[in-house]
Amino acid sequence: MKIIVFGSINIDLVAITPRLPIPGETLLGESFFTTPGGKGANQAVALAKLGIPTQMIGRVGADNFGAEIIKNLQNCGVKTENILIDETVSSGVAVITVDQQGENNIIVIPGANGKVNQDDINRLSNLFIDAKFLLLQLEIPLEIVILAAQKAKEANIKVILDPAPAPNNLPDEIYPLIDIITPNETEASQLVGFAVNEQETAAKAADTLLQKGVKCAIIKLGAKGVYCATKEESFYIPAFSVNAVDTVAAGDAFNGGLAAALFQEKPLKLTG
Repeated sequence: MKIIVFGSINIDLVAITPRLPIPGETLLGESFFTTPGGKGANQAVALAKLGIPTQMIGRVGADNFGAEIIKNLQNCGVKTENILIDETVSSGVAVITVDQQGENNIIVIPGANGKVNQDDINRLSNLFIDAKFLLLQLEIPLEIVILAAQKAKEANIKVILDPAPAPNNLPDEIYPLIDIITPNETEASQLVGFAVNEQETAAKAADTLLQKGVKCAIIKLGAKGVYCATKEESFYIPAFSVNAVDTVAAGDAFNGGLAAALFQEKPLKLTG
C-alpha cells in the first residue's frame, strides 16, 4: 500500500535583503539560496520522511531546476517515476525577496504546474490499485484537482485536500468528493464567507463545510491548535508549545503527518 500526492512541484529562489526594494530600484542583497518547494512536493517529502511509501505525480520543466527537484525528492525517499518532464515549459518557480524584518515579496511562475492535464490524470489512475490515500492541493489547475478527486472516489481511495492557495470560490461539486479538508484560518474564511480565527468560529466553519458534503473538516488555527469535526464527533486540540524556527510549509508538514498517522490506522483523535 502507498499514498499518492498529486500536485505542485517548485523551486524557490530566495534573496535576503536589508529591506524590500521600491519600484525601479536596484538594491544590494545580503545572501541568496535555492530550495525545493511546491505544496505537493512538500507533502510528499513529509510523508516519505515519516517512512510512508509515497508516489509523487506532477510535472517539472526540462531544465536544471527540474532535474534538481527530482533528485531532491528521490533523496528524500519519494518515488518520482510518474513525474512528467515537460519539454514545452519551465519548471515552477517562486522568486522570493525577504527583508530583515521577515517581510517578503513573492512572484510565482506556475510553469509546468500550470500544464498539468488529462494525461497526468491517466498516470494517476494507473496507480490507484494499491493506494490508500490521495493528497491534493490547489497549485495545479482546479479542473484537474476536481477530476483527480472524482477518479479517487470511483476507486474508493480517500481524498485529503489542502485548499491552498485560498480560492475565491471553490466549486460546490468538489466538496462531496473530499474525505478530509484541512484549511487554515485564512483559507477557511475564504471558503465559508466569514472570519475564522478561534475555536468558536472554527466550529461554525467546520459545520458549514460538513453541510457542503465533506466527511471531515480540520481547521488549522496555527499556534492555537486545531478544530476537527465529522458527523459523528467534534473536538478541539490545543497546540503544544515549540520554538518556531520557520513556518514555511508548516501546513504541508501537518497534512503529511496527518496522512501518515491515518495510513498507519491511528484514530483521528488520539488519547493518552
